[in-house]
Amino acid sequence: MLLTPSKGENLPTAYGGAVTVGYAKAIKENVYIRCTLCGAVYDVSPRRFFCDKCGGILEVVIEPPKHVSFRGKGVWRYHSLLPLNAEKPVTLNEGATPLLQVQRLAENIGFKGKAYVKYEGANPTGSFKDRGMTVAVTLAREIGARHAIAASTGNTASSAAAYTARAGIKLTLVLPRGKVALGKLGQSILHGADIVEIEGSFDDALKAVIEASTVSATVYPLNSFNAWRLEGQKTIAFEIWEEIGVPDWVVVPVGNGGNIAAIWKGFKELRDAGLIDSLPKMAGVQASGAAPLALAFEKGLDKPKFIEKPETIATAIRIGKPINWAKAMKAVKESNGVFVKVTDEEILNAQHTLARLEGIGAEPAGAASIAGLKKLVEQGVIDRGETVVAIVTGHALKDPDSMMQAPCKRRVASTVVEAVKMILKGE
Repeated sequence: MLLTPSKGENLPTAYGGAVTVGYAKAIKENVYIRCTLCGAVYDVSPRRFFCDKCGGILEVVIEPPKHVSFRGKGVWRYHSLLPLNAEKPVTLNEGATPLLQVQRLAENIGFKGKAYVKYEGANPTGSFKDRGMTVAVTLAREIGARHAIAASTGNTASSAAAYTARAGIKLTLVLPRGKVALGKLGQSILHGADIVEIEGSFDDALKAVIEASTVSATVYPLNSFNAWRLEGQKTIAFEIWEEIGVPDWVVVPVGNGGNIAAIWKGFKELRDAGLIDSLPKMAGVQASGAAPLALAFEKGLDKPKFIEKPETIATAIRIGKPINWAKAMKAVKESNGVFVKVTDEEILNAQHTLARLEGIGAEPAGAASIAGLKKLVEQGVIDRGETVVAIVTGHALKDPDSMMQAPCKRRVASTVVEAVKMILKGE
């Protein structure tokens, strides 16, 4: 039975003052919410994030629409497969990112199949988070939210700051002090977010956001435990399918686990809508110093052992307690995929190789998918003749410090004559 809220249901006054906000108008009727752990089903609500029965994280379920049509470009091109009825979404024209064949990279790692990079660094704020944020902030605006909050390792912060600025919604960010890359912090400051820096990890910051959003109806969370946000991120799958069909593998960097789950959900919804009849295998890549899911996969565990003090140069995936662990592990298991861990050295080598062979600049976390692809090809997990898409999740400019670690021949000339000699000597 399809569960929906009664039309015109009242929200807390913090969302709309004394007026009644008919938030059901913003949500399609073929939508309900389900627990990823116990399967409990709930009425749709923009403020329900965890299961009342088992505490599990929830997911948005969309019954296959009778008619599917695509118009325009970007995330909202796929309106018929999204859960909102938004006529005027909060958008910066996110999505429609390049899908680039990377032949020179493939040859470098001995891969003879077709290798592609889905370059999410081309999104408005430079990462895949914009796809989810356009949906989450649109819903926040539709329900009358005035104050949003988010914890972040950086990319969620910069994306949330831009989209809430676009929507005219106040934003407070909770960031682990001293652990956010400068480019991302600068974006957040530029767009006017209030910032609380916590002495601790991202996991501590997220705990603060969850507690604040639980005890108060005056704030609306934009982290990935908000299942509505992941609905935007699944459009990565739709774009891949429209360009090349269904690949054999999709390789995804994994931090909090939401993106790999969202992409897998996207492919399953294409199948359920009758648009495809096969599914890819999902490969989740974690940094070795922050790899609870990869370690659980290696040991055959159903639940990860969380890491209290995760460490990696890839700050965007420096997460020891991924809140979407169940969704991520389910995506890998259902797809007959894998998790793999890579070292910081392998990540930086992949970042440099991708930049110098293909001209694609990735932040370290984004380059983790390339490092993972290389390792899985070497291990024989990915067949050398298959078709693979690696998701590069963020732009190199997000983390300028990592770029400065790339090898480079740099010299100083004291005169023009000396500079000319150096130029010609380098021919």
